[in-house]
Amino acid sequence: MSISSFTSSDRHKPRLAFAPEPAELSIKPSRADQRTMRMDAFVSSSCPSLYQPYNPPRWMHNGHVQTAYCVAGDFTKVDKVVYHRRLLRMVDGGTLGLDFTPPDDEDVPDDAPIIIVTHGLTGGSHESYVRAILAPAVTPKSEGGLGFRGVVVNFRGCAGVPITSPQLYSAGHTEDYRAAVLYIRTRYPKAPLLGIGFSLGANVITRYVAEEGDNCRLVSAVALGCPWDLRQNATWLESNWFNREVYSKAMGRNLQSVLRRHGKAFAKFEDHPIADVLDEMLDMSSPYMFEFDNTITKLIGGSAPHFPFKTHRDYYAWARSDNVIQNIRIPFLGLQSSDDPIVPHSPPDCAGNGWLVLAWTRRGGHLGWFEYDSDGQLGRWVRKPVLEWFRAIIDLIDVDETGNIRGRVTKSFGVVDGFLREEGKEQFGVREIIGCDEEVIGVEGEGGLLSGL
Repeated sequence: MSISSFTSSDRHKPRLAFAPEPAELSIKPSRADQRTMRMDAFVSSSCPSLYQPYNPPRWMHNGHVQTAYCVAGDFTKVDKVVYHRRLLRMVDGGTLGLDFTPPDDEDVPDDAPIIIVTHGLTGGSHESYVRAILAPAVTPKSEGGLGFRGVVVNFRGCAGVPITSPQLYSAGHTEDYRAAVLYIRTRYPKAPLLGIGFSLGANVITRYVAEEGDNCRLVSAVALGCPWDLRQNATWLESNWFNREVYSKAMGRNLQSVLRRHGKAFAKFEDHPIADVLDEMLDMSSPYMFEFDNTITKLIGGSAPHFPFKTHRDYYAWARSDNVIQNIRIPFLGLQSSDDPIVPHSPPDCAGNGWLVLAWTRRGGHLGWFEYDSDGQLGRWVRKPVLEWFRAIIDLIDVDETGNIRGRVTKSFGVVDGFLREEGKEQFGVREIIGCDEEVIGVEGEGGLLSGL
């Protein structure tokens, strides 16, 4: 493994890890003399911010302050994004909310690259960390942006998405994201697809990319603040009074709020096991996150054959993503903060996978990474490496006319019984709910302590 370490002279620079034998990326013939480029050379030439210091404000001296500012900061006047929402119906009756930006009436080429986003625990497209990436990414090139399209996959019950089945979502369930990617591919058959996930959503994307392997429809993906090993991180959240009473309890209450918001919808499923535990969960006073997971997530956090689990620990062991990263076969960047108070554990290396790059900053908290720019404005440093990464992927990687990495073959799909279904996953399917389009303003959303993290 090739890995840099913090020293007294460069302690503010991110620490990077590559596999002993980095993957060889196929490069567009028009962009380089050579036809391939090693992953480490790609990063060093394309992502300069990963080799430069990240300097948070002095008053954000630790991860708790950075994380707290994610919650308490006012982001309503920055990174404004307008979405056009489409609702998708799954075969099991559940509903997903896909928020597209720019809206359909704006002039974006059909083959423009698309960033497909998964949000944090109880978040959605309104989250400031989502908009911090998408706002510049979807800004036209003529105005200094990337000129991409963005789509946020709002999980079941989040960000105004209705509950229409007795199933929720979880850190390990990938079928909903897989269905969203398939739908987007059929709508934009020539567009390169890129993925980015935040916290819980980062775990979903990591598992999805690993499960797809050589057949992945994404050209590249980024995971920010991924929990990786849910078992270790859950143990950390229960390890001391502060973690339990501040972080675990806040996230447990947010999950309970999602359940309460849709209590009447869940109550309709009288013959489902959710009926036996719904009132118990809603009657709890300030539940810890593990209490919610041990009552609700283990039961309805995904579909059969994996769900239900006997305990939340069984669910955590199954949902972890650190033990599948060796199966990733697209350029993949995982970025963590070493002072993240919610996700302190991450893989120590790339598990020998040349497609993977891991980076750690000394500061940044959980999905924070705040710094002052040259104009004295407080913003998120992390947008720089992410935008550099995606810009370079599109500029350099050889992608064919179907939006896939040249030479890759993805699974076939078609419409069966009115649902779009994929080869090997015929039991799952998705279709658009016609007539449910609406505009969504990106700075409006649901609040709550640590909401979305």
